[in-house]
Amino acid sequence: MAFHLRSILLSTLVTASLAGPVSGAARPSAVPAPAPAAFPPLRAATLAERYAASRDGIRAAGRMAADHGHRWRAAMLRAMADPARQFLSFDGRDGGRAVEVFGDLSQAERIAVLVPGSDTNLDKYGLLRGGSLRLRQALGDRSAVISWLGYATPSTVSADALTTGRAAQAAPDLRAFVRELRSAKPVARISVVCHSYGSVVCGQAASGLDVTDIVLYGSPGVGVDNAAALHARATVWAGRSSGDWVAGVPFAAVVFGTDPVSPEFGARVFAAGDGGHSDYLRPGVALENVARIVSGQAPSEEGRRA
Repeated sequence: MAFHLRSILLSTLVTASLAGPVSGAARPSAVPAPAPAAFPPLRAATLAERYAASRDGIRAAGRMAADHGHRWRAAMLRAMADPARQFLSFDGRDGGRAVEVFGDLSQAERIAVLVPGSDTNLDKYGLLRGGSLRLRQALGDRSAVISWLGYATPSTVSADALTTGRAAQAAPDLRAFVRELRSAKPVARISVVCHSYGSVVCGQAASGLDVTDIVLYGSPGVGVDNAAALHARATVWAGRSSGDWVAGVPFAAVVFGTDPVSPEFGARVFAAGDGGHSDYLRPGVALENVARIVSGQAPSEEGRRA
């Protein structure tokens, strides 16, 4: 009840303080795209079929974007339709949804599902892709990384980014995807790796995720006051770099609950170096420790700050 009252209070404050600037803010201009075709169930035997169906959808969206004069989106989609890339699903509407695989999912024994934060969409997909590639390299053989852009992320400068609303809407889809992935890979070690507002999504979904680890990094909070309140079967980890601005977000504790890296929250805290908010999956201690956790190893204490 206390958390609910805090949420109402913050929503009221944010709406009042941001009504002017937010009213003029919008998600990236809507680019027309066709509705995606139905995909076959996710199974090892259907991976090639899923990849091919997604590629067809990306190409169709690219043609429609080009026909409507959206050259940047069309160019992005041409790159995404490269036969060497592997998408489990794709939807080009409303900023875009895409689930991409890095590595050989059929042979993977360790799988990381990356859940991105605000302002991630098809036009800004490069950062998520780059982090996914680097984490896959750090994990090595017999691993796969899945970038799960499976929800409409909020704009960073918006009231949506300061509430749990978008996360609550996304949580059922994340649960459904992980459930399907677990069915396809019943003995694999699966972790969800959740950045920024993506950690709020993981917090909302936590009780229904059949994963080994929930890794929160750059998190403003996950919508609860402590790790136990997530009702997760997984081990909950949290890391924040010393250069991350999210530590100073006003009112964060009011709507998102206790700071995940604080002792009061009760997560297992790992060292995350001194990079900025978008630097966790760049070469350094944070990337190394995320890879170690996903692999079932203890994180390094190097760079650990009290």
